[in-house]
Amino acid sequence: MTDDSQRQKGRDGALSSLNVAIDGLNLAKEISSITPAKAVFGSVAIILTMIRVSFLLFYDGIPQAHARPGFDG
Repeated sequence: MTDDSQRQKGRDGALSSLNVAIDGLNLAKEISSITPAKAVFGSVAIILTMIRVSFLLFYDGIPQAHARPGFDG
């Protein structure tokens, strides 16, 4: 039981860190006056968003749609 709760806490911490990093990059993109820097900040934010989405979809190495059959009702 503690192993699952520790995994859940680690997952939540990783998602929280990704969200903070994405928000920080978006803010830096808005504040920056250097055009190439804006492009870099935007690109990295997109990559981190893709990582966050894939992390949510494939938790424990299996697609979440297959991990909980009958979830819709």
